[in-house]
Parts: sequence; structure tokens; C-alpha cells
Amino acid sequence: MFRLGSFSRNLRNELKASRKIYFWNLGIRNAVIGNLAQVENRTDVGELWENFIISERLKQNSYKGSFAQSWFWRTQQQKEIDYIEEENGTIRAFEFKWNERKANVKCPESFSAAYPDAVYKIITPKNVEEFLCH
Repeated sequence: MFRLGSFSRNLRNELKASRKIYFWNLGIRNAVIGNLAQVENRTDVGELWENFIISERLKQNSYKGSFAQSWFWRTQQQKEIDYIEEENGTIRAFEFKWNERKANVKCPESFSAAYPDAVYKIITPKNVEEFLCH
């Protein structure tokens, strides 16, 4: 298991002390929650996708010797970005969507207003290879 802390630059509405817990091994996660069903029979496929992509990204960053810092972002109003990465002063924000039809979400206005230079991207099964291999 590993944790991601919350990204905050001391804006009033950002959560500062939150953490999200992920599993390096999704089989253990599934055993812990007692759900070993096939993907097509699951209601938590979005959470599985998010966990898988984040764990693989962290592994990839480690393999290539990246010093990127990793977080998630959430406000008191429950606006959220799944994964934030900062490296060499560049902030990249990622939203993970398993379902292509739900992949048209926009960056939360409060985030883009606070971090106007941040790069925002949605990661789906169609572009996951680019995300994990570059």
C-alpha cells in the first residue's frame, strides 16, 4: 500500500491534511474488499483504473529516476483531480477515466484559476500508453 497526500498551496478551500490510499497489488486490494469478480461485473472499475494508473506511473517515475512529486487535489466543495505531478516547476494535473464517454470533464475552475500554468489532461485506455511510457 502507499498514500498520496493532498496538493495544496495554502488556498483557503484546498484540503491540506487529506490522504488517499492505493495498493501496489490490485489483487490484494480486491481480496481485502472481498470482490474478485471480473472487470465487466464490477461497480468499482473506475477506482481500479485510477489505482492501476497511479501505481504504474509511480513505478515508471522511479525506473527513470524522476524526482517528480505526486499528490491528488481536492477542495472543501469536493472538486477533485485524481493525480497531480510537479517536476522542475511544472505542474501537471491528470484525471483518469475508464469510460471514454465520461472523458469530457473539464478542469475544475478553482484549480485552473489558482494554477493557470498547470497542464491538465484526461487519461483513458486510448492514451494510457503515452502517459505511462513518456
